[in-house]
Amino acid sequence: MTSPLADRIRPQSLEDCVGQRHLLSEDKILHRLLTSKTIPNMIFYGPSGTGKTTVANIAARLSGKTLYKLNATNASVSDIKAITADLGGLNSQGGVLLYLDEIQNFNKKQQQSLLEFIENGSITLIASTTENPYFYIYNAILSRCTVFEFKPVDGSDIAAALQRAVKLLEQEMDTTITVEEDALYHLSETSAGDVRKALNSLELCVQAAPLSADGGLTVTLPLAEQCTQKKAFRHDKDGDSHYDVISAFQKSLRGSDPDAAIHYLARLLSAGDMLIACRRLMVTAAEDIGLAYPQAVSIVKSCVDCALQLGMPEARIPLAEAAIVLATAPKSNSAICAIDAAMADIANSDTGDVPMHLKDTHYSGAQKMGRGLTYQYPHSYPGNYVKQQYLPDKIKDKVYYVGGNNKNEEAIRQYWDKIKKREDS
Repeated sequence: MTSPLADRIRPQSLEDCVGQRHLLSEDKILHRLLTSKTIPNMIFYGPSGTGKTTVANIAARLSGKTLYKLNATNASVSDIKAITADLGGLNSQGGVLLYLDEIQNFNKKQQQSLLEFIENGSITLIASTTENPYFYIYNAILSRCTVFEFKPVDGSDIAAALQRAVKLLEQEMDTTITVEEDALYHLSETSAGDVRKALNSLELCVQAAPLSADGGLTVTLPLAEQCTQKKAFRHDKDGDSHYDVISAFQKSLRGSDPDAAIHYLARLLSAGDMLIACRRLMVTAAEDIGLAYPQAVSIVKSCVDCALQLGMPEARIPLAEAAIVLATAPKSNSAICAIDAAMADIANSDTGDVPMHLKDTHYSGAQKMGRGLTYQYPHSYPGNYVKQQYLPDKIKDKVYYVGGNNKNEEAIRQYWDKIKKREDS
C-alpha cells in the first residue's frame, strides 16, 4: 500500500471511469475513437483529478501502442530524444503513444521538437493541461491535435468512485469499513469535482478512523470534516434543504434583497451547485425583472458565461455581480404572465385559425386560395404601424400583455399610445 489510493484504484476500462459522460458515453466521439483503436493526436484539457491521465492510459492499452509518459514540469528535449531513439525498435513495433502531462510547461522549442514525429505518425501524442490550450500550446501542435475538454466530476459520480474505493480498502486491510451517508456526501461535495482529492481525503479518513469493538472502521461526518478541513452544512442535494435554498435564492432576487441573495448564492456555491445558481439567475432575469430592465438578460448571460469559463473559485465574482444586478433592478413579471395566459388558452380552448391575411403566401396558388390578400405592410405607414387584426377571430379582443408599473414599460406604453392614436385619428 505504498502508492496513493487514487493510483491503486485507477480504472482500467472506460466502463469504470466516472464523470465525463459528454466524452465517454458509448455514443460520444471520444468513446468511439478509443474503442475503434484509432487513436488520433489529442489534447485533454481540464482541472486536476478529472480523469485525463486515466483515459490516456486506457487509450494506450486499447491502441496496442507502447506507452511513454513525461511530465513537462521536469522533462526536457533530451527526454523526447530518448523516446524517439527507440522508434523502430522491438519495444515500439506496434507504435508509440506519448502521454505528455502539463504540456503548457513546455516552451515553444520543446513543443516543436515533437512536430516531426507527430507529422509522420511515428508518435501519437496525448497531452494534458489544466490551462486553456489555445493560450499556452503552440499553434503547430494544436492544429495537429483534437482538443477534448474534461469537466469537474459531479458529486454523485465521485460518490460512486468513493464506494468503489471503500471495497478495495476493505480487501487490502481485511476489515469492514463503514462510511456514513453524510460523510460520503461531504467527501464527494467538498472535492470541487476532483476525484483524486476525494480519494485522498477518504484514505486519510480511513487511516484516522478508530477501531470499533468488532474490529471494523467507521468514517463519520465529524471525521470527514476534520480530514477535509471543511465544515459541512445542511444542504442535501436530493432533499428539502437543497430546494429550500434554491427557493430562498430566487425569492430574495425577486424581493430586491441583495444581501439575502448573496447569502443564498454563497450557500449554493459552497455546496458545489454553481450550475443551479446560474440557471436561477437567468430564469430570474427573464421572469422577475423582464421588461422593466430588458438588458438584465444580456448582463446575466455574460456573467454566467464568464463564470462557467473561469470555474470556481473565481466564478463566484461574476455570479455575485449578476445577483446584485438582479436584486437591485426594477421588477416586472408582465412577460411570464403574458406567455402563461396565452399557453393556458392554447391548452384549454379552441383559439381558432390564423387570419387569412396573415397566412403564408410564399408558394404558387396562395393568392387563389385567398391567402394574404388584404395584408397591410406596417413599414409603408407613418410610425411603421397600421391597425389590423392579428389574433384569430375567436380571440380577436384578447389581451395577454399588460405592462408593468415601471419606467421602461411606462415609456413603451406612452410611445404606443401616441403611435396608435395618431393612426386612429
